[in-house]
Amino acid sequence: MFFISPPFGNYFSLPNTISITGSFTLHERKGLFFQIIKTLYYSYELNGWVNKIGLRNKGIDWALKNIDKSHILSIAILKENEINELYKKIPDDRNIEINISCPNVGHKMVSEGISKFVNPKREWCILKVSPLTSNEEIEHYYNQGFRQFHCCNTLPIENGGLSGKTIVPYTNEKIKYIRDNLPNSIIIAGGGVTTMEDVNSYKSKGANHFSAASVFFNPYKLTKLYIHYSLDEMNK
Repeated sequence: MFFISPPFGNYFSLPNTISITGSFTLHERKGLFFQIIKTLYYSYELNGWVNKIGLRNKGIDWALKNIDKSHILSIAILKENEINELYKKIPDDRNIEINISCPNVGHKMVSEGISKFVNPKREWCILKVSPLTSNEEIEHYYNQGFRQFHCCNTLPIENGGLSGKTIVPYTNEKIKYIRDNLPNSIIIAGGGVTTMEDVNSYKSKGANHFSAASVFFNPYKLTKLYIHYSLDEMNK
C-alpha cells in the first residue's frame, strides 16, 4: 500500500492510496495555512525540506466530523492528561496513526500510556517513530501491543524537522531491526521516496508498505512514481 503522509495527506487523495491526515491534537492549534507558507521550505545546504509547521490543526473534534473515514487520522498527544479524552472521543474502529515524534512543537510528544488505542477493531493503529527513536523504545512499544510502525518522521534539527533523502539511512536501520527482532510487525517505510527505485530498495530490506510526502512538491516526479507504482501493483 502507498500512503500519503501529512501535510500532503490533508490535501491529496489518489486511487489505490491511503491518505494520512493531520496530525490532529485534542484542541485546535490555529494558523495552519499561514504557518505552512512561513515554515516549510527547501534547504539546499541540508539537501532536504525543513518543516516547522508546529502541528497547526483544527482539533480532533473537527477532524472526526469532517475527515472521511477512508483516511487515517494522525493524532499527536501533547500532554499526558489528554490521553483519556482523546481515547473517549475517537471511535474504536477509526483508523489512526499516533505521531510520537514531531520535532517542531517545542517539547517532547507524549508516548507513554498510549497502548489503550490498540484494539482489533482498527485495521490501522500505526506508530510513527522518529529517526532517533531507539531500538529499545521500539521494542517497548511492541511489547505494549503495537505492530504497525511508520519509519520515519522528520529528523530533528535546530530549525525544525528535516525530510527527504537524509532520512533514508535511519529508515533502513529501523526496518532491519524491526524485521529481524519483532515478529509479525508491519513496516511503513518513508523518507526520500521519489522513485520506484526508492520503493524497491525499502521493499528489499523488509518494508511492507511505503509513504511519501515531499515528492508532492514535484508534480513530474510524483506522476512518474504514482504511475510506476500503480502498474507494479496491477502486475502482482
